[in-house]
Amino acid sequence: MAHGAHQDGEVVARWRPKCRPRFQIVKGTYSTSMSSLWTPSGEHFPKKETPDEAEAGGGPGGGGGGGADDAQSQAEAQAAVDAMRAQLANTPAEIVVANHCYGLFELAAIYLSQTPPMLFQARLAIDGLGYLLDGLQGRLGEAEPSLRESLSQLRLAFVRLEGTEHAAAENSANVGNGGSAAPA
Repeated sequence: MAHGAHQDGEVVARWRPKCRPRFQIVKGTYSTSMSSLWTPSGEHFPKKETPDEAEAGGGPGGGGGGGADDAQSQAEAQAAVDAMRAQLANTPAEIVVANHCYGLFELAAIYLSQTPPMLFQARLAIDGLGYLLDGLQGRLGEAEPSLRESLSQLRLAFVRLEGTEHAAAENSANVGNGGSAAPA
């Protein structure tokens, strides 16, 4: 386990994963343009600027111009989104869901590796991963054993870091109250 300096100068433990889970990589080209925005209340599509709005000063230069180019780039962006959706539709759901589980693993590892560890945030990511794995037991294919091992590592690291933080807090309280820093 690595160590780092806490804000007050005390040493706290930081966690690094022992092994990096294998991600299933789907090769392809991806568009960085956004066709919609998902929110908890549903999917929202950004309002498209009309040529009149663009000419009225929508851009930094004040004039829009480039109407044919905009239409072409919009069509290219939509084609890229359609291709991405087709590729996703042809990928087995177990791979997509497992990739999301790996994302929760990475998120928890990031929170645990901060100085000081962000335990409240890490707990949510770890619990989310645990609930997904328990609810989907036997349905995640070859990634499932690796995900379960990763979850065990995260839980163990969380407990160790939580214990380290509690011990550091107790030592600080003992020193601040004039008592000895050594356990009784």
